[in-house]
Amino acid sequence: MTDKLELTDEEWRRRLTPEEYRVLRGHGTEPPGSGCFLGTLEPGIYACAGCGNPLFRSGEKFESGTGWPSFTEPLSDQAIAEYQDHSFGMVRTEVRCARCDGHLGHVFPDGPPPTGLRYCINSVSMKHVPEGEEPVLITE
Repeated sequence: MTDKLELTDEEWRRRLTPEEYRVLRGHGTEPPGSGCFLGTLEPGIYACAGCGNPLFRSGEKFESGTGWPSFTEPLSDQAIAEYQDHSFGMVRTEVRCARCDGHLGHVFPDGPPPTGLRYCINSVSMKHVPEGEEPVLITE
């Protein structure tokens, strides 16, 4: 990860689509089964749609049956940040991009081996970078 990316709300609104803004900046969730990366298997890396920070390897992606793309682990410990989420009357672990603080989804302790984790991530919060290409980091 490179330096943190901090933009004003106005800059985020100009940079992101309305749906990306709703999820990444407003901590929203796309409807289950609606994401473009559900069921995809193309090799590569999934990067943050807000800033280009590499988040997950395609090899860690699995079908969880939940309606959202799921991964067993992030690309690195520095790729994501975790926060307690007390919304909707429950306690969950929210996952955000460590670089731009964009909401990605949640992590649950019911995933497959070897980690036993399920990173349940909104498709709209990610961009797929095909194998052999490098993610483009947004710098300003």
